[in-house]
Amino acid sequence: MFARAFRVRANTSIKGSDRRKLRSDVAAAFPSLSTEQVAELVPSKEELNVIKIYSHKGEAITVYMNHRNPILFEVEKVLYPTVYTLWVYPDLLPAFTTWPPVLQKLAGGADLMLPGVVVPPSGLPRVTRGTLCAVTLLGNRAPVAVGVATMSTEEMLAAGMKGKGVAVLHTHLDHLWEYGDKSSPPTLAPLGTDCAAVESAGDQEELQGKEPGSSCSPEPEQHVDIRDLSLRDRDTCAELLGQEELHENRAAEPAEDASTQDQQEAEDSRTPQEQMDALFNQCFFHALKCRVKKSDLPLLTSTFLGSHMVSCCPAGKQLDIKKSSYKKFSKFLQCMQHQRVLQVKELSKGVESIVDVDWKHPDIKAFAVPEGFSSASAAQDSKSEEREQVYHAPEIIPLYGVSTKMIPLFQESGHRKGSILSSSEVRNIIINYVKSNELVDETNKNFVKVNAILCDCLLDKSEQDEISHLKWDELLSRCLERLQPLHQVTFSGQEPVVRKGNIEPIDISIAQRSSNKKVTIIKNLELYGLDPQCVANTLQQKVQASATISPAPGTKDRVQVQIQGNQIHHLAKMLLEEYQLPRKYIQGLDKAPKLGRKK
Repeated sequence: MFARAFRVRANTSIKGSDRRKLRSDVAAAFPSLSTEQVAELVPSKEELNVIKIYSHKGEAITVYMNHRNPILFEVEKVLYPTVYTLWVYPDLLPAFTTWPPVLQKLAGGADLMLPGVVVPPSGLPRVTRGTLCAVTLLGNRAPVAVGVATMSTEEMLAAGMKGKGVAVLHTHLDHLWEYGDKSSPPTLAPLGTDCAAVESAGDQEELQGKEPGSSCSPEPEQHVDIRDLSLRDRDTCAELLGQEELHENRAAEPAEDASTQDQQEAEDSRTPQEQMDALFNQCFFHALKCRVKKSDLPLLTSTFLGSHMVSCCPAGKQLDIKKSSYKKFSKFLQCMQHQRVLQVKELSKGVESIVDVDWKHPDIKAFAVPEGFSSASAAQDSKSEEREQVYHAPEIIPLYGVSTKMIPLFQESGHRKGSILSSSEVRNIIINYVKSNELVDETNKNFVKVNAILCDCLLDKSEQDEISHLKWDELLSRCLERLQPLHQVTFSGQEPVVRKGNIEPIDISIAQRSSNKKVTIIKNLELYGLDPQCVANTLQQKVQASATISPAPGTKDRVQVQIQGNQIHHLAKMLLEEYQLPRKYIQGLDKAPKLGRKK
């Protein structure tokens, strides 16, 4: 649920009456908590905030914050504790134990599969389908995930411990955890009954054959150090898989690396992931030191990667963010921003840009450009220009939000104010509502009878006494008109972004300048993931005319491209044929000069 970034809709301080209601809801949802523990979790005097968010799938979620950490989240009137709360009350939920490397998969959005569950000698916790569960790592009782059991304990055993066991909603290292102070889980020793599980976790069949009263003294080769099983926050994007082997390799390396041969061996001993991290760091500082100028800012992050960093990549190597520990370029830039090397801002929703660079940063000043790179750089420049040309039009899906006036019509289907729906979902909800309330006209099934709810939601005051029936098409169109317009934009390789309103089209206009000269002005390119500077450079080369970039009037964070002459023909060919943008998202193509007339 929080594997991808969410959007904050509102952040307010909770009122006294709401605080008391939350306290009673917590006591009802988690009866194992004492009155003192409930009062500690939901304090009376300390600041407590309620945050309304939308997940990347459009789900409306309420998050409760205390001491800068999310403590609870509510989905469809069901309260769930966060990992921050479970670290204080580790026995609040029944817990399933799994292997430490599985955490990375869970944080990426995967569910807990039964083959990955470690069965202790005392047996699995007793749960039924739909029970709230926690997930812990072998050797540490501190939960690292929260989810819902997909089957009962008996069904799990009957299935031979195969299939999905827990539908995971929230984990350590996901975006909800990142919204807090990003602290690591504490190290809590397993309960005595689980000691044998830690001791013999290397052999699942042997584990099931042991008796509860067997000794808890493991053999040396089976020993599990609790410190090794605790989660380390080496950096915000560190990989969990293979860390144990990595530490062993480093421990085996000699303390002195005096000779060049030893340095080469140490470099070769790095994992492919560490080598890719080092390559990204090298290309990053190389690009900032030699490629990017202050006049280039603000600079789209996609342009910085595709045009500047790629051109700084050594011959024979290739940048691949998926093979690094960061997995996403945005996370890599977040790490650099945390080190105060640069500053990244979302100038328009879903499109990030580099707005500031600390050129005096010690890491930039200390970076040495690799020798012999200039010759390879020229070859890379041409390749980077080709890569820069590659553009994939975003996928744009119109969505609709349930407004206050439309709540009575949609609450029967379980939707509330702010619920986000597609047009097909709206259509199905309306059809089901009409059929369930028997509103189809018996004499003519093309018409729907207007009841009190449809009258209040879809008809104007002047129409309420006149209209008693509506055609199906008119019923659906009126419904869509009265819902809040939204749209979802998905750029290639990026997470979907939901924005309010209808997307603004690329606006092309012709303006008159001095001496009766005409110029073509293009606006809103950023909304479609197009770099205005790249578009201006491409147009300038195609038509051999001067092109400039300037702030767009009436906007705070957008720019417009201005090029001499009426260039709509060339612009239309580039946008429609090269960039494959649908014509409906381009406004002003009708202003192209007529063929055969000199302009």
